[in-house]
Amino acid sequence: MSTMAESTSDDPSLLVICVDTNPSQGILRRNPDVLNSIINCVTAFGNAHLMHKPQNKLAVISCHHNGSKFLYPSTEKSLEIRQMDGQYEYFTFVEKSIKYNLSELIKNAPKIVNPVESMLAGCLAMALCYIVRVKKAQPVGSNLISRILVVTGSEDSAHQYMTYMNVFFTAQKERVVLDICALDNTLVLLQQGCDITGGHYLKVPQLDGLLQYLLWIFLPEPSIRSKLALPPAVKVDYRAACFCHRELIDIGFVCSVCLSIFCKFSPICTTCSTVFKVPVPIKPKKKKIKT
Repeated sequence: MSTMAESTSDDPSLLVICVDTNPSQGILRRNPDVLNSIINCVTAFGNAHLMHKPQNKLAVISCHHNGSKFLYPSTEKSLEIRQMDGQYEYFTFVEKSIKYNLSELIKNAPKIVNPVESMLAGCLAMALCYIVRVKKAQPVGSNLISRILVVTGSEDSAHQYMTYMNVFFTAQKERVVLDICALDNTLVLLQQGCDITGGHYLKVPQLDGLLQYLLWIFLPEPSIRSKLALPPAVKVDYRAACFCHRELIDIGFVCSVCLSIFCKFSPICTTCSTVFKVPVPIKPKKKKIKT
């Protein structure tokens, strides 16, 4: 069941963009120069969100192979920004902050030999913590609409299944809408998060039109999307991932204590060490032969 935060046209909106910058993504392994184009599109989209309402807020988090880091707002020292003709000073500050912090992140990141999956679940948890912190700082009685947009070209990761589920249901409780913009692969687990929180999932047909898709699908606030001609919602696959092999399964065994899921029966739960009785098949009674 999906939920959506009630809002009015005057309520400010907080948008947290989680952009996947992991070089192990297939889309970046094939063409590393694509990252620059993706960052430019994300920056332009973030500035469009700020331009929509003067009270709107923005945060951008990079999900890299060695962790996640805020690109904007940044805790680093203030940047010396030269005013550009024809560009609003605040937009220039957002753009320069994102590019500078991303360059520092890539420069200081350890080199990898083998592909490493992106820790998107941890990045989403960081985004939720930031949203809760900003909400607590709001004046009493004010309503802040908050949502998260994930832009990624990575594959699904069943190893992060439990973290994903915790993030999805926490976002639902906090009325945070989760949107997903998949650049390369179909993301089954993140589709579940969109459906749970009332967000929108889109697999971009053409990367060249990324900015157009971001502005068309994800710039409107969730409360008015039902009035727009958006692509129809995809059919969500709600299969769970087993805890033993981290693969999506149709039928499995569930621990009655910690609710861990396994694809095969195990007498001992590997998560909470609960011991179960081995099911003994019941022999059918022999029918008496009437004489």
